[in-house]
Order: sequence, then structure tokens, then C-alpha cells
Amino acid sequence: MPVSATQTQSSPAAIPVTEQRPFEILIADELTLVREGLASLCNSIPGFHVVSQVGSAGAALAEIQRLQPSLALLDLGLSDLAATEVIRRVRDLNLRTRCAVFSVRKDRKTVLEVLRTGACGFLLKTSSADQMADALTQFTQGGIYVSPQIEVMSLFGDGPGRATNEDPLESLSSREFQVFSLLVEGIRAKEIAARLSLSPKTVDTYRSSLMRKLDIHDVAGLVKFAIRRDLADLRA
Repeated sequence: MPVSATQTQSSPAAIPVTEQRPFEILIADELTLVREGLASLCNSIPGFHVVSQVGSAGAALAEIQRLQPSLALLDLGLSDLAATEVIRRVRDLNLRTRCAVFSVRKDRKTVLEVLRTGACGFLLKTSSADQMADALTQFTQGGIYVSPQIEVMSLFGDGPGRATNEDPLESLSSREFQVFSLLVEGIRAKEIAARLSLSPKTVDTYRSSLMRKLDIHDVAGLVKFAIRRDLADLRA
């Protein structure tokens, strides 16, 4: 899926820029000041209007179903339900709303997994106002936007000859990587299960599998691995 920070694929769901109705946005972030600041920025861009601000994933999902805005901007670090789970549910419900994620993280595995879930964008919290405007413009055209600070070409490897076994993280499935990310954040299995809509037993199975693949045998080892890989700050 070739994407770039400034050029994206066309989609039948593209919204004509000439449409008079504003491009409606929902914002979900647990921090009020971040949420309000982002809303103020979006509202300052002509043609865009924030119709809802919420502080949890559950509230975001309920508002998306009620309002069906054009776009939902979701903080990757929502704690009651994973942002990727919100995206999956929106997709499964066949709602018109497209979802994008914003985060402080920019590691390859995280960005790829978010896009594979069905997100239409991955924006860094370090993005400028101009970059946000560029992203919103791409979204109105049905495109996919990735912040320019992220090396887009590296997301998809160097070509057919890329050795996928170079990085042990690449051996993890999407679910295993989600469980890994939450484990090193200090989240217990029962809460991980709730965030990912899984049973605790299934979470334990994923934990055992990812530890075997990474050749790490306890959570402390996972945390050390995450720190070395600059993945320790997962409250994105």
C-alpha cells in the first residue's frame, strides 16, 4: 500500500472539496488541553468543523455511531479500548467515518499495524499546523496521510528481497504486538483483554507466543527490550 506524507491514493469515498457542508471531525484524547487545542486548530482551518470532543474510546465509538462524522482523530494511547479496536469496529459496522491516529510514537511496526487496521492516517503529535492542514486536505480527497517525519518508504521495506527475519518484532502478529505494547506499558492481562476485546486466556496465549518469538521470558525482559528499541513510552 504505497503512501506518502503529501501524496495519497484516491478513493471512491472521497469528499468533494467544493461541497459546502464542512468536513466534520471528532477528536478523542484523554487530556482536555490536548483535545481542546487540537479542536481549536482544526476549527481554524477553512472548511473543517469539530463536531465532538471526547475523552475515551468508548465515548468516541458511541459518538461516531451517533454523528457519523467524516473523520475521527483518535489518540493512540486511549486507555479504555485500544484505538485500533475502535477503528476495527467502525469498519465492521460499515460506517462512513474514516479514522486517523495521532501519537508520539513513530516506530515502523506501530505505524504499519495502525495502517493495516484500516486507519486513513498516522499523525505525530509533533506535527505543525501546516502539516495538520495538509493531512485534513488529503482526508477530504479520500487519501492516506503519514506525517513527513516518518520515513514512509522504510515502512514497506527495501523491496522483494527484504529479509523479514532481521527484526524479531516483525515476527509478531498484529495481536501479539498489541499485547506486547500493553505489557511493557505495565497493563495487566485482565485490562489488556478488556482493551482488545479478548478473553484473559487468549491474552495469556498471545503473551506466551510473543515471548517465545522474542526469546524473552518475563515482563521485565520485555520492558528492557522496549527501552532499547525506544518503545518504552507507550502512553501515546
